[in-house]
Amino acid sequence: MTDFTDEELALDPHFAEQFEKGFRPACQLYLISPPAIDETFVDQLAQAFDGGKVAAFQLRLKGIDDDAIAALAGPIQALCADREVAFIINDSIGLAKRLNADGVHLGQGDGDPREARKLLGPKVQIGVTCHDSRHLAMEAGEAGADYVAFGAFYPTTTKETTHRAEPSILGWWTTLFELPCVAIGGITPDNAAPLIAAGADFLAVSGTVWNHPEGPKAGVAAFASVLGGA
Repeated sequence: MTDFTDEELALDPHFAEQFEKGFRPACQLYLISPPAIDETFVDQLAQAFDGGKVAAFQLRLKGIDDDAIAALAGPIQALCADREVAFIINDSIGLAKRLNADGVHLGQGDGDPREARKLLGPKVQIGVTCHDSRHLAMEAGEAGADYVAFGAFYPTTTKETTHRAEPSILGWWTTLFELPCVAIGGITPDNAAPLIAAGADFLAVSGTVWNHPEGPKAGVAAFASVLGGA
């Protein structure tokens, strides 16, 4: 295999500007749960949904087993169905199958999208974390993922990150591929505009909504103007 220098592999930050932009639907909000919840969380989620359009909700709970997550998931999943929000399980293909979730989001160590597709069927949405890697994103697409996620774009306290992506990777992806891409990591209403302009199809947000001083409804509503009133 030929070895390339970091400079040779670097993405031209103006790559996407060389091409005419094709049509893509307006950027939408992808809401991720707080790192820990209890039985009352469904009320907070309902408030968040009252704040504006949310396309997808990911239940992401670390440090507890699938049985505990499943016990919490019922009312949350029902609310998502009622509000026409896709219900996504983080990491666990088996739990997504068990709950008949709308989708599963896989980190790089959480399983192969091909195996997920075999187990979950053709209609379930499969997302893959690709950090700041064009190579991982292309591999995910070839493996049958329904979307790829890039990030972190900004500092975040929601999870520990070792990769920092630049907005240009969103432009590169949406110029060459139809598959949707999700931008994640420290995104707020104040810093989201460059990611939307670069080509993000979805903004994955968490702490900026749940920690909003006026509550989760205001947290979601704060994104409305930057998303064009979505």
